[in-house]
Amino acid sequence: MTKSPEEHAARFDEKAASYDESKSPEYRTCADLVVEHANPSEDDIVLDLGTGTGAIALSLAADAKRVVGRDISEAMMDEARAKADERGLENVSFGHGTFREPDYDGEVDVLTSNYALHHLSDVEKREAIATIAALEPRTFVLGDVMFFGEPDPDEPYYSPEVDDPATVGVLADAFTDAGFSLTAVEQVHEQVGVLVAERATTRADDTDALDSA
Repeated sequence: MTKSPEEHAARFDEKAASYDESKSPEYRTCADLVVEHANPSEDDIVLDLGTGTGAIALSLAADAKRVVGRDISEAMMDEARAKADERGLENVSFGHGTFREPDYDGEVDVLTSNYALHHLSDVEKREAIATIAALEPRTFVLGDVMFFGEPDPDEPYYSPEVDDPATVGVLADAFTDAGFSLTAVEQVHEQVGVLVAERATTRADDTDALDSA
């Protein structure tokens, strides 16, 4: 991680009020694709890590049973809570949590994250994906800054002082090693994309196997 969690939290606290208006077209396309691929059912519980001002969490709330957002910035989550109140959404909650310590021990059917994982080093990303796998979501949808080719050093797109994007290959290997199968790859930009991963086995599969034994 190029900065500590506390430094990242302070940075996002400062920009929380204007965050939604500052996003690029690539970010918005990425967010739309994450929502599209997450596609929860009315019985699904969604965990959104790096939830920020709630763009993904709030978009999924109408279709899911419950949506839980986790972030390190209280100011960003205050924005998300205000939007949830304005929309009358009662099945969404927000609280402090990180990728490696999400502070959530309930069931998760769909896990989402958009434009957040790239703040971690490649080693930390692997640890985060392993933590996510331990929660046993059926589907993990990741939208993020990621390299589909060699980044242009003159136009890096990302900010090297705060961001640490991985290649698509590194992320794919981390998913596979954690027990996921990569089922979709959407390239939004040479340095932005969406990955969709499914667990090789789920809690329901394990229960069915025990019942049939």
